[in-house]
Amino acid sequence: MKLIVGLGNPGKEYEKTRHNVGFLAIDAIAHALKLPAFKEGYKGVWTKADDRSLMLLKPQTFMNLSGESVLSAMQFFKIPLEDVVIIYDDLAFEPGVFRLRLNGSSGSHNGIGHIIQTLGTTSIQRIRIGIGAVPSEWKGRDYVLGVPSSIDQQKIAQAIDTIVLAVKDYIDYDFAHAMSRYNIRGETD
Repeated sequence: MKLIVGLGNPGKEYEKTRHNVGFLAIDAIAHALKLPAFKEGYKGVWTKADDRSLMLLKPQTFMNLSGESVLSAMQFFKIPLEDVVIIYDDLAFEPGVFRLRLNGSSGSHNGIGHIIQTLGTTSIQRIRIGIGAVPSEWKGRDYVLGVPSSIDQQKIAQAIDTIVLAVKDYIDYDFAHAMSRYNIRGETD
């Protein structure tokens, strides 16, 4: 079974924030693949394909403890690390830009940082969705917990539409294949 995890924070007040684009991506994937309604478990909300080939998870531990939910699902379903993909927001890319990566550091992102710490490795497949750099007049926390402008929301939504296609490619083939098709030419990290 493949496990795809979108990072975010639970609760209405965080629903449309930059930090929740991972949750938005998971919702779009679930909708596109016509998966059953989400249910609670594994310190998150989750759904899976009827044939048990795919599980989607949105941790409900708050961002800084995301690893607890990921580990809980991995252990229960005996999902190996090579079948896990994490989707989350990234300040390094402009809104609408995304990258698939095989591994890497947390880049100061607390959610992926906790997952790396919990699983004990940086070799975690991931999809990073750009939300833009923190403007100089903003504090980082306020920026990631803020709602993007309508133009940025459109760019992020378009990126998520393409991420859905990349995830379908990953399911049908593998992560390296999806990277080769959906990363910008020359970006194969």
